[in-house]
Amino acid sequence: MLPSLALVLGGAASGKSRWAEALIRESGAKRLYIATAEAYDDEMRDKIAQHKAARAEDGWTTIEAPMEVAPALAEARPDQAVLLDCATLWLSNHMLAEHDLNAAENGLIAALAACAAPVIVVSNEVGLSVVPDNALARRFRRAQGDLNKRLAAEADLVVQMIAGLPLVLKGALP
Repeated sequence: MLPSLALVLGGAASGKSRWAEALIRESGAKRLYIATAEAYDDEMRDKIAQHKAARAEDGWTTIEAPMEVAPALAEARPDQAVLLDCATLWLSNHMLAEHDLNAAENGLIAALAACAAPVIVVSNEVGLSVVPDNALARRFRRAQGDLNKRLAAEADLVVQMIAGLPLVLKGALP
């Protein structure tokens, strides 16, 4: 049985999405994928299309919600399990749109708490690198760290992915 909220952290290409997908697949629940990526170039459009097609073949229903995640979470049913992939792109989208990040995060946390289905949130851990050399990157790193801390505080399960291996930081694996 999946926890009501799980957070899967990791660096780029650490295996966090694949591991989260497998955890939901193994639960036996119907699968809902909330995708937050936006396509700003042809390469990203192709990547999104390939991922969406692969998920459809694997029984996932996908909702594309680059910023408006709350309505997508509200659509989830108790017989589903939700993968929100990823909080990092969601945050980037809000930052680029110059939205009030605190209000957006409050809305996200409230929507996660109200969701009828268990949710796994995937997010990048960006605090293990050097201090960025520009103000925007430092602002993003700080905002991502703050968001991850808020999500981790609410989550029943927090897992750090390193080289495809899960390290449980909080809770226990189902």
